Amino acid sequence: MDTGSTAWILASSMAVSLMVPGLALFYGGMTAAKSTLNMMMMVFGAVALTGVLWILYGYSAVFGSSYGGLGLLGDITEYLGLGQLLAEQPDATLPPALVAAFQALFAAITVALIAGAVADRMKFGAWMVFAGLWVSLVYLPVAHWVFAFDAADGSVVGGWIANRLAAIDFAGGTAVHINAGIAALALVLVLGRRTSWPRPARPHNLPSTVLGAGILWFGWFGFNGGSALAAGNAASVVFLNTFGATCAALLAWLVVERVRDGHATTLGAASGAIAGLVAITPSCGAVSPLGAMAVGLVAGAVCPLAVGLKHRFGYDDALDVVGVHLVGGVVGTLLIGLLATSKAPNGRDGLLYGGGWGLLGVQAAAAGAVLAYSFVVTLLIALALKVVMGLRVSEPTEVLGIDVAVHAESAYDLASGGPVGGGALPHPNITAKLTRNMSVVDSAPTAD
Repeated sequence: MDTGSTAWILASSMAVSLMVPGLALFYGGMTAAKSTLNMMMMVFGAVALTGVLWILYGYSAVFGSSYGGLGLLGDITEYLGLGQLLAEQPDATLPPALVAAFQALFAAITVALIAGAVADRMKFGAWMVFAGLWVSLVYLPVAHWVFAFDAADGSVVGGWIANRLAAIDFAGGTAVHINAGIAALALVLVLGRRTSWPRPARPHNLPSTVLGAGILWFGWFGFNGGSALAAGNAASVVFLNTFGATCAALLAWLVVERVRDGHATTLGAASGAIAGLVAITPSCGAVSPLGAMAVGLVAGAVCPLAVGLKHRFGYDDALDVVGVHLVGGVVGTLLIGLLATSKAPNGRDGLLYGGGWGLLGVQAAAAGAVLAYSFVVTLLIALALKVVMGLRVSEPTEVLGIDVAVHAESAYDLASGGPVGGGALPHPNITAKLTRNMSVVDSAPTAD
C-alpha cells in the first residue's frame, strides 16, 4: 500500500466533497431569491441519492467486469453493497474503499450539474426520481465506458471507450461534463420554458455565486489531480494545467463580454473560471502548460457565445449548463486531438505535435457516442416521467416561488417579526396570503 498516494487521494476526495456546497452556492446565487433553497435542495438531494445507489450497485456497474466482455456495463452483482472492499488487498497500491468513495463523488457531482438547467420550475419529487433513474441508466454505463480499464492479467474487462477505442479522458470530460450537458438539454426540451421567459429574474446573489465558483475551483484540483490516483509527477502536472487553463478561460470570457456587451461582469468571471475547469478536465494529463492555457482560452471564448444560443433556439437552460458544461466538455475533449503531447502524463501526440489525425478522430468518436446515448436515454426518461407524475410545478407555484410553496421556507426574510435566517414558514397560511396578494388564482399550491 502506497501511503503517500493514499493520503493524496484522501485529501483529493475531501476537496471534491467541497464541490457539493460550492455547486449549491454557485447555482443558488444565480437563481431568483424565491427558489434558491430549492436549487440547493436539488443539488444536495441528488448527491445523497446517488451516494446510496453507488454503494448498492453503482460502483459495481462501473468497475465490475464487463458483461460478456463487451465493454458496455459492469457486473452489478460483483461488488453489490461494497462489502468486498473492506479487507485490505495485498496487491493494491490504494485502498479499494477509497477509490470507491472518490468515484462516488464524481457520480454525485455529475447528476447535480444537471439541476442548474431546470431551475425555478421542476417538481422536487420529480427531480429526485429523475436523478435516480438517470444515474442508473445513463451515468453508470457511460462511466464504465470511460473509467473502467482492463486488468493487466485479464481478470477484469473494462469499458469500450477506455480500452478498445483508447480515447483520452483524464478526469471526465465525456463521462461528466458532456454527459451532464447534453442530458440537461434533453430535460429542458421536455420540461419547457419558465413563465418569465425570455426575461427571467436576474441572479439574486452574485457574491454567493462567486464564492461557489471559488470553492469549485479549489475542489477541482482534487477532482483532476486526484484522478492521477498517485502522489507524483502526473498529479503535479495536472494541478499546474488545471490552474493555467482556468486563469486563461476567465480572462478570455471577460474579453468576449467587454467586446460584445461593453462591460466585463462578475458573473462572467465566475462563469469563465468554470468553463476553463470544464474544458481542462479531460485534457489536463495530455497537454503542456501552454497547451492548457490554449484550451482555457478557446473555452473562455467559445462558451459565452454558446450560452447565447439558447435565446436563438428557444430552449430555457436556466443556469447555462449546456453552454458551459456541454460545450466546454466538447472543446476540451476535441482539443486533445490537436494539442496532446507525449511529454505529458498521457504520453500521446496530437496533430500539432506530429501525431496525425488519428487521435482527433478517436476523441470525436468518444464525444459523439456519449452525446447520442445520453441525449436519447435522458429524453426517454423525461418523457416517461412527464406522463407518469408530471415534471413541472404549477404556474402559481412558479410565480410564488418554489421555496415557500414546496419547502415552506424562505432563504431571506427581512420583514419585521418574521422568521430569522430563513427559518421555516407556516406553509398553508403564508402561501395563501402571498398568493392573494399576487392575485394568483390558486390559494394553496401543491408541493408535488
